[in-house]
Amino acid sequence: MKVIAFNGSPHKMGNTASALELAKEQFESAGIEFEIFHVGIKPVAGCMGCGMCFKNKNEECIIKGDSVNEAIQKVKDADGVILASPVHYSGIAGNMKSFLDRLYYTCGANGNMMRHKVGSSLVAVRRSGGTATFDQLNHYLLISEMIVPASNYWNVIHGAAPGEIKEDGEGVQILNVMCENMIWMLRSLEYSREAVPPPQGRKKVMTNFVR
Repeated sequence: MKVIAFNGSPHKMGNTASALELAKEQFESAGIEFEIFHVGIKPVAGCMGCGMCFKNKNEECIIKGDSVNEAIQKVKDADGVILASPVHYSGIAGNMKSFLDRLYYTCGANGNMMRHKVGSSLVAVRRSGGTATFDQLNHYLLISEMIVPASNYWNVIHGAAPGEIKEDGEGVQILNVMCENMIWMLRSLEYSREAVPPPQGRKKVMTNFVR
């Protein structure tokens, strides 16, 4: 089994990365491959709403030159996905927002590639805005029929200087419980997939409020 974790922080070695490194220890100790994909500081174009991913259905976004298409293939091969972001003005980091919009839209256009993968969100924050950002990240998971294990609080961990999140005792516990439940869910799905087949997908009904 494999989990791909997307680090949406512009800082490769910041607190978002530190939190994912803690998660990596747990998954690898459970025998699950864990890869951290750093979205980084290179510009990521926002979704144009052109619909070409639905027309082409080639598992690619028509916009080239950034990391989105590479990430789509990483998702395809993964059993679990973690979305991790710092807080910028009480929301997802800008590059991460553009990245996730195109990643999830293209995956949705190609047979809903995220469907029934296990997904979790994680937020690193200095002070406030963590739950708002956590909510935004969860929107991607929940619209894609992902299976979302919970923790014993919202998945927000606090720290200012790099590595300081390790001093947030409650935050570390929240992260640990999130990982434990995600590992349990991944194993449960692996063992039950043949005995309990998943429900068939439904064709999406689109209802516009203004016609």
